[in-house]
Amino acid sequence: MVRDGYFYGVGCGIAAALLVWLTAWPYAVPVILLGAFLLWFFRDPERQIPQGASVVVSPGDGKVTDVSVGTSGGASQQRISIFLSVFDVHVNRSPIAGVIRDVRYQRGKFLNAMGANSPEANEQNIVTVEGEGRTVVFKQIAGLLARRIVFNRKVGDRVARGERIGLIKFGSRVDVLLDRDAAIQVKVGDRVKGGASVVAVLPVAAAPEPVLTGRREAR
Repeated sequence: MVRDGYFYGVGCGIAAALLVWLTAWPYAVPVILLGAFLLWFFRDPERQIPQGASVVVSPGDGKVTDVSVGTSGGASQQRISIFLSVFDVHVNRSPIAGVIRDVRYQRGKFLNAMGANSPEANEQNIVTVEGEGRTVVFKQIAGLLARRIVFNRKVGDRVARGERIGLIKFGSRVDVLLDRDAAIQVKVGDRVKGGASVVAVLPVAAAPEPVLTGRREAR
């Protein structure tokens, strides 16, 4: 379980105990149920991480709501959008193994995370990971209910594929931005699990031609 879950659970437990002491136990039932939900919400299950240097895994649990081609920074890229409801695991994981090259936090609105404008307008954290000669960008996007994005790493940190890197509290969205030559493995409507579901496969970079440096024999 994510540490935050214990804080919320203990807080609800203390509030319920005070209500029982000051009033009667029926008044504490809603608070106890809320505490139980929060403990469940912040669950953090172990995942079987797929192997293979070219594999890109989902950074979060949820439903694929968009697979499209767009433009980011003047370059054409493929985008996979995944919506996380309040019933999904909200721990986020790195889609590839590599080094975090850039982290950019962008303040914004709290529109419905499924809306077409949310990838640009909503508050979000944009992370660039470089590994095996390829670069993958993923976004932690706040939603209508999500009011806090947590990211536990910094620029220069090395991360493993599927490694926990943060979470978004309550209903949100994650986007994965890939080069045009990536082979997408999911479609709209698919349900994916963070760190366990393969969403794309990156082409393997061709090995450089060997350079011949041998000397000619003298005749």
